[in-house]
Amino acid sequence: MSAAARAGSPELSITPVVVRLKLSLLRNGLRQSGNRRAAWIGSAVLTLLFAVSQLIGLIALRGHPHIASVAVPGVAVLALGWAVMPLFFPSGDETLDPTRLVMLPLRPRPLVRALLAASLVGVGPLFTVLLLAGCVISVAHGAAAWVVAVVAVVLALLVCVALARAVAAANIRLLTSRKGRDLAVLSGLVVAIGAQFVNFGMQRLGAAGLAQLDPVADVLRWLPPASAVGAVDSVSRSSYGAAAAQLALSAVALAALLRAWARSLTSLMTSPDASTLQAADTATRERSRAGGLTRLLPAGRTGTVMGRSLRYVWRDPKTKAAWVTSLAIGLIVPVFNALQGTGSPYFACFAAGMLGVQMYNQFGQDTSAFWMVALTISTPRDAYVELRGRALALLAVTLPYAVVVTVLTTALLGQWPRLPEVLGLSFGILGAMLATGAWTSARFPYSIPQEGYKNVAPGQAGLAWIAVFGGMVSAALLCSPVIALTIWANVSASGDRWGWLLLPAGALYGAGIALLGLRLAAPRTAARLPEILAAVSKG
Repeated sequence: MSAAARAGSPELSITPVVVRLKLSLLRNGLRQSGNRRAAWIGSAVLTLLFAVSQLIGLIALRGHPHIASVAVPGVAVLALGWAVMPLFFPSGDETLDPTRLVMLPLRPRPLVRALLAASLVGVGPLFTVLLLAGCVISVAHGAAAWVVAVVAVVLALLVCVALARAVAAANIRLLTSRKGRDLAVLSGLVVAIGAQFVNFGMQRLGAAGLAQLDPVADVLRWLPPASAVGAVDSVSRSSYGAAAAQLALSAVALAALLRAWARSLTSLMTSPDASTLQAADTATRERSRAGGLTRLLPAGRTGTVMGRSLRYVWRDPKTKAAWVTSLAIGLIVPVFNALQGTGSPYFACFAAGMLGVQMYNQFGQDTSAFWMVALTISTPRDAYVELRGRALALLAVTLPYAVVVTVLTTALLGQWPRLPEVLGLSFGILGAMLATGAWTSARFPYSIPQEGYKNVAPGQAGLAWIAVFGGMVSAALLCSPVIALTIWANVSASGDRWGWLLLPAGALYGAGIALLGLRLAAPRTAARLPEILAAVSKG
């Protein structure tokens, strides 16, 4: 065929092909197993039921004087969900990975159109349409508003989908790397923390009413895609100029996102993966950071063990997830209760307790790599130094963290006289958990699978329960003297005068019981090295 004939022939659209590919991926995935099919159907039904319930609720609120302050922020939250979900669940949709298409002779712009159309297929877009429909129905009044509502739903949906695609394309190299897997492991934590914020916000709204959202809605109605729903509300109020500007903002945002998405695809198709380049520079930077950390730690084996433990916290996804979860929940529980006026300064002890749990199953966190540590342990003294280094690494984070959370909680409640008592009790609890954690690590070790979301290998759930919950009960018994002193300080007439003594008493008792626990656990650790290695290497 001549060049002129090729130039005159119409270009075939790849959009139907990509849409059929999306449907084929979905169909073939459901055919793999009955359990997967049942899980997908069940989750889809629950998601759609939730969406329908929200749709009915928004329609029921139609006519409420502050309904726009619910609908507009609701669309903003929906868009935020579309933006962050690709970061936490990159494997949830195979078509989110454009690197699978880089070897095909495709141009970025037609590919953007095709992937955008394919993205509109699925439960997520249907869920979004139902919520958007509820938002615009709740604020639309008049024929003009209904016409704008149709345009607003289409614009908002396309902005949400394009936002998710642009974020995924810009970060796809990250999402397929180890750091991307770290994000996936931490996704549950983000959901848990977000639920706490939602719960706190709902309680505040229940007490003060929807009028509290008016200032937030006034700002969000000018930010896409919430501005599209804001345009419907503006038309209902006969503010046609504002409505046109708000629709224009959403249209401009859609164009900008599509352009950014196309540029990311172009970069992926024409540039090599940067993660495979400059390996020497990366190694140099890693050694520099490691050297900086080492200079802050004690000399000898203790510093080496502390450095290794802290690097596990930073690099290992499972260990990092456990630590971040403990840090977040240990802060959220006392602070949120204090902000709601229902808390107690003693809730700050939750911070020390959450991080103290990290001392349990110390060797299981190493998994099969523990054999290299086991080669360096030949005497109870070696085992004691190993356990002491791990405990000091935990204390390096836990002690300042517990102090900060305690001071913050006490300040929010305005109960400064209780600060020494709470700190003393926190230190006593932490010392007791270090003691029992070291002993249960040697007596009841279990493996932590590196893949998936399980934290216990099959067949070892009983060991995990005994190690963690049995150890926590033992820690409570060991800490009973400090707990008894705290109760006496609160019920005795002279307790307020002598309550400050709980701080040094709790600190000394915690340090003493922790050292005793390490001393007792060291001989058992040295004697049970083969059993420990076999347990932590399982699965």
